[in-house]
Amino acid sequence: MSRYTGPVEKLERRLGVDLFMKGERRLAGKSALLKRPYAPGQHGQRRAKVSEYGSQLREKQKAKFMYGLSEKQFRRLFKEAARREGNTGEILVQLLEQRLDNLVYRMGFATTRRFARQLVTHGHILVDGKRVDIPSYSVKIGQKIEIAEKSKNNPQILRAVELTAQTGIVAWVDVEKDKKFGIFTRKPERDEIVIPIEERFIVELYSK
Repeated sequence: MSRYTGPVEKLERRLGVDLFMKGERRLAGKSALLKRPYAPGQHGQRRAKVSEYGSQLREKQKAKFMYGLSEKQFRRLFKEAARREGNTGEILVQLLEQRLDNLVYRMGFATTRRFARQLVTHGHILVDGKRVDIPSYSVKIGQKIEIAEKSKNNPQILRAVELTAQTGIVAWVDVEKDKKFGIFTRKPERDEIVIPIEERFIVELYSK
């Protein structure tokens, strides 16, 4: 299955949760989910019972869509998490957070992960001084992520940095806003990562 590229607000309404995919529109309280908190379509307001499998599948879908992964990428990441020693669900979330596109978003250089992914693929991001255009690149602790010199005055990036005054910046990165760079200082603890996902259901789904 390819990566989802359709209307994200319809997707959020279908899953019934804010996936942080609309950036400034969400901050302004204008998201479709707030106005119409029910699934789209003729029967969207009907309550339907969700099976155990349905709950597991929904959590996987939320994680995939939030972080912008295809099914193949997500399954590969889960296998890597399962291979490592420790809580598979927590490790999976940490691996998602270590993706380059996610850290560009977490550092406040993009208002959404989708825009962060575009910045990476279009060559606007440097890692330790070298251009990296692979969104799934796994950033190591201590590595420096910065906006390329030619892109530091990009209006969308400047606006994203400005909005961090409202959204804040996560504790596991150290960011120099004026110089447009940040350092991934440590792996986050699970209780620090505020996302509407229950990863235990994902583990149960893939463990069948």
